[in-house]
Parts: sequence; C-alpha cells; structure tokens
Amino acid sequence: MRVLMITPGTRGDVAPMAGLGSRLQAMGLDVAIGANAAYSSLVTAAGCEYRELPGDMSHLVSPAAPGKKPTGADLRRYMSELGDYMELAATGTLAAAEAGADVIMANAISPYAYDVAEALGIPVLGAHLQPTEPSAAYPPVVLGSARSLGPVGNKLLGSLISAGKAPYDAPSARIRQVLGLPERARSASDRTRRKANSPVLHGISPTVFPRPADWRSGLTMTGYWWPDGEPGWQPPAELVEFLADGPPPVFIGFGSSAALDADFMLDVARRAGVRAVLQGVQGVSGPEALSIGAVPHDWLFPQMAAVVHHAGAGTSAAGLRAGVPTVSVPIYTDQPFWAARITALGAGPKPVPYKALSAERLAIAITQAIATPAYAAHARQLAAALATEDGTAPVEAALRAAVQQR
Repeated sequence: MRVLMITPGTRGDVAPMAGLGSRLQAMGLDVAIGANAAYSSLVTAAGCEYRELPGDMSHLVSPAAPGKKPTGADLRRYMSELGDYMELAATGTLAAAEAGADVIMANAISPYAYDVAEALGIPVLGAHLQPTEPSAAYPPVVLGSARSLGPVGNKLLGSLISAGKAPYDAPSARIRQVLGLPERARSASDRTRRKANSPVLHGISPTVFPRPADWRSGLTMTGYWWPDGEPGWQPPAELVEFLADGPPPVFIGFGSSAALDADFMLDVARRAGVRAVLQGVQGVSGPEALSIGAVPHDWLFPQMAAVVHHAGAGTSAAGLRAGVPTVSVPIYTDQPFWAARITALGAGPKPVPYKALSAERLAIAITQAIATPAYAAHARQLAAALATEDGTAPVEAALRAAVQQR
C-alpha cells in the first residue's frame, strides 16, 4: 500500500508525520511525504520517500516583538503571503499525488488534497494535529484564543468560521479547475465530507484532551504521533558537559517562531535565578546558560527542571511526555488552546500570552513552575499515561480500511 502524507507547514507539522510514517513502514506500508524542501532530510531520515511541496513557511511564523500586537497592515500582509504559500503547496500536492499513491493523508491546512484525490480516484483521510471540527467543547483554534464562548457560542462560531473565507480557498478552486472538476467552494466540500462522515484521524492524546461528546463517529483520536529519533545522533559534548555541571536547567525555546532574542532569554533566566538551555539563538556559552541548535526533545526535555515554549502542538506534547512542568507563552492559532490544556491538567502555571510578555512576568512563571511540587507531580502522572498509548495502530487500521473500501 502506497501512502502519501501531505504536510505543508513548519517542522512542527512535518516531524510527527515523519515519525508516524517511519512506524507505518515498519508495519509494511510504503510511505511518501510531501513537505517543503527545508524538511526533506527529516523525511528521508525517517526512511520515507520525500516529495517536494514548493514554498517556505518559516518567514510567516515570526511574530512582532514581545509584548506587541501585530498591526492591521501586518495581518493583511500575512494573509496575502499565506495565500501565496498555499498556492505553491496545492501545486506541489498535485505533483506528489500524480507520482503515485493508493491513499492520501491530508493535514488540516491542505484541503486541496481532497480535490486532487477526487480527480485521481484516491481515498483520503484527514490527519490533524489540532481539533478543527466545530464543537461545543472548545472555541475555534484559528482565533488564537482559548477563551470559551460557552457550548452554544463555541459551536456556532466554529461553524461560521468553517463556512467563511480561508487562505486555501483560491488554491482549492484553481486545482479543481485545472483537473476539470465541477466548480465547488471549499466550504461546500467541507460540508459534504461531514455529511458523509469522512474519516479524520487526530494525532492527539485523549489523556491530554478527551474526545468531545459532540464529535461525529468519523473523527478519531488516535494518540500522539511522536517524531522519529535521528539515526546515529549524539548530543554535543558542550551540552553534555553543561548538563552535568550543575542543577537541572530550564529550557527556553520557541520552535519555528524564533520569537525571543538571546538578551531577553538571558534576562529572564537571571531574574528567575535558573540555569538555562536556549534554543533559537546563537553564541551563548557559559556556566549559567548555553545556546543549542536542533536537539531531540525526547532526549533533552526529561533532563530539564521545566520547559518554556510557545505551546505548539508537538512541543507541548513533548513537554508532557517528558514529565516536567511547562511554562507556556502562546503566540497564535492553536497555541493558546494547548497552553490552556497544560494549565487545566495541572502541569504548569497559567500561560504568559506573548502579546503581554515581559521578562519579569516570564521569570515569575518559571519560578512558580519550579517551586510548586504539584506541577511536577501532575506532569509525571501525564507522562506515565502517555507512555501506555499507541497512536500508530489506529492509523494503520484506518488506512487499510480506506483502501479496501475503494
């Protein structure tokens, strides 16, 4: 069986799918992954075939300065550039599918994969890392807010946003025209798939976010899809020495966002009175702080006193898996949702929203995370529960069922 995963986005979108792909290949499936060129080595290191999706999303994830809100002009530019990115991703998706596939897995920002699959007669499974279905249980994650509007408000606003305009509408319409498919809006296609109970797999742990009661039966929560380990990877000697040369430090990093500079991070660590491992900056080396490049979270995080990050889906999962307290600094889209879940589960203090961020506020939150034993205890309990879950087996079963029903 040839599985094609369509994963536009950043490293956080690709890494879980690459890990899942590696484990599916061990089960006898043939997996190819469509992603931006920056992540080709991530795909091939997992033993999967790489198929290019043109474009680069990295310049779209750098926010304003800490404590600042984006302006209206910033948002308009962002939406325009995001639309251009989606056009490239849609073109790459068509080429990737034409290279051969028996079934497609499409992430939450690639609805044009369904249009391609329709033309080629290939079954599609949604493969989401966030809960995107309109539900009474949560507000729409695209709003970048975790504030509940109540069951009725959450469901209503979620439905309205789902039916509204999105950056991938034009690419979906263009792909349908190129392939000679009947004209149909992306929102109409979404409604059709819901009525048909089209399957969507969610790489989310039900321990972290219980399955909402109002989800239709085709929406499955499989458990997390963990990134694959890099063959032959060894930690830098300087990092090993730093970890051994004092009490456990605090990790501070913001993934693809690269949101904070070194001076800000060092000021935070000094105010909190902690040693720190800093990711996303360069040139810091000393007994109290060390900057690092790419280091597997499953190796690094368990050695930390706490982890400070943007609360992206994958980084949040990695922190919980490590069993250490989390300090969340959510920036946009689904990050406030995951930050709120971490707090609700007792694995860290209240989030420090990026738009209200200051060195003092973040230092206080770090101190709370380390000095409150209950946070570490809850984090360890969650890690133990996550260790019992298998997110791969439900995916394999769903893929085989989809191909058999073709």
